[in-house]
Amino acid sequence: MLKAIAKDYISKVLSIDIELESPKNRALAHFALPCFTFAKEQKKAPNIIAQEFASKFDNLNDVFSSVQAVNAYVNFKFSANFLNDLVKKSIENPKDFAKANDKNESFLLEYVSANPTGPLHIGHARGAIYGDSLKRVARHLGYKFDTEYYVNDAGKQIDLLKESVILAIKDYVLKEEVSYPEVFYGGEYMQELAQLAYEKFADNYLNADLANFAKDEILKEIKQTLANAGIVIDTYVNESSYYKKLPEVLEKLKVLNMTYEKDNKLFLASTKFDDDLDRVIIKEDKKGTYLAADIVYHDDKLSRGYDKVINIWGADHHGYIARVSAAMQALGHKKDSLEVILAQMVNLLKDGVPYKMSKRKGNVILFSDVLEFIGKDALRYIFISKRCDSPLEFDLNDLNKQDSSNPIFYINYAHARIHQLFAKANKSFLDVKDIDLSRLKDENAYDLLFEALSLQDVLEDAFNSRTLSKICDYLKQLAANFHKLYNETRVVGSEFENEYLKIYAQIAISIKSAFSLLGIEALNKMENK
Repeated sequence: MLKAIAKDYISKVLSIDIELESPKNRALAHFALPCFTFAKEQKKAPNIIAQEFASKFDNLNDVFSSVQAVNAYVNFKFSANFLNDLVKKSIENPKDFAKANDKNESFLLEYVSANPTGPLHIGHARGAIYGDSLKRVARHLGYKFDTEYYVNDAGKQIDLLKESVILAIKDYVLKEEVSYPEVFYGGEYMQELAQLAYEKFADNYLNADLANFAKDEILKEIKQTLANAGIVIDTYVNESSYYKKLPEVLEKLKVLNMTYEKDNKLFLASTKFDDDLDRVIIKEDKKGTYLAADIVYHDDKLSRGYDKVINIWGADHHGYIARVSAAMQALGHKKDSLEVILAQMVNLLKDGVPYKMSKRKGNVILFSDVLEFIGKDALRYIFISKRCDSPLEFDLNDLNKQDSSNPIFYINYAHARIHQLFAKANKSFLDVKDIDLSRLKDENAYDLLFEALSLQDVLEDAFNSRTLSKICDYLKQLAANFHKLYNETRVVGSEFENEYLKIYAQIAISIKSAFSLLGIEALNKMENK
């Protein structure tokens, strides 16, 4: 928002298109205009151009309080009056703060999509939390952004699920002697499924549709775990529903000369689109491969009218991207219409040592276990705090510490401190919304206010780069700068009490807004655990 406002204003004054930079040192400038690119056209030294540009800003108090030529740059700082008006609007409508106007661009995000053969593990959690936060940010910025879960309810894993339930019924319910195959689904959750299945079907369990029964029960648990983490997915679609469309899609690929037969198999000519191998889509037994269903599903998604379809996959799917992309291009879709984000592995520690695996699943750490141990907010924050495509390692106990080493505590402490100041002053945010800030001459406070008002720019950058960790970085820096000013400046009972409170109100609104977009609750009061 602020960058767009500055760019628009400066462009109109100079009658040229410009690009602004954001200096790290806010004391120098809020934005800087580099003049190097104009030197060739104007046949002047960049520092001379900077001086000429700076001289064109006469009415500084309208938007800028300071416009200075420094070497080859023009430095701009917003005026107190300009920032003051923005804060007033923010206090009056905090829910609309950092929102953008509706954009004419739409997205469909498919994420989580874990096989319905067992509870969600911690690897699923990372993509789930990232995807939900991406959705929240996108909608706040005015994009049409829908979400979907692809249920793999067909194929070998569903057949194996049925057989695993049968074995568990025989073993744990009927106490029969059972010989388990090399591959099966196990753990306490399978024993629970077996008990539920036998209660429903009794001795007729061998003739029952155990595969769909078990799938539906596991999906219930998956949805509940997601809900406990603050995640609600708009729609669920079944893999099985796409098989009936397979002949139509195969015929389309054939007409486009994108398939061929070899060794009684049907191949997709994916090497035409940068894949390293042509891929089998129909096997010798005339059954479709996993890729076949994916081709139909992605063709359907890309045909629904969205500008971009995004998938969040686990890191182990890296080699699968090229073949799906090739298939979509073979069907005539644009290469950049499909975007894949990979969620890297998570390594959990507890007191510096690897966290023990869950007995309930048998071989992995459950999403629900970690949620119960550290809570939704801490888990969501730590999973967003690092790039999704980078490995993540963290110690569970660090997120229960109540000091500056725990970032979510540190940020919440800033938010709570502000509310404590207002309580001590016996005032509300609305009580200070009309205060004129121009009387205050504290440049550090104004730079902090500018930072607090920059949330929309941070959100735009985070969304466009798909790097939501930038929001966490912003919050940590904002909290650190607030704590510094708080410790150095007396507010309640001072001459400038209302001015500081108004600035602090904006900081609290910024923290609460950003936290909300990450699915986290901002605390008004800190409680010792």
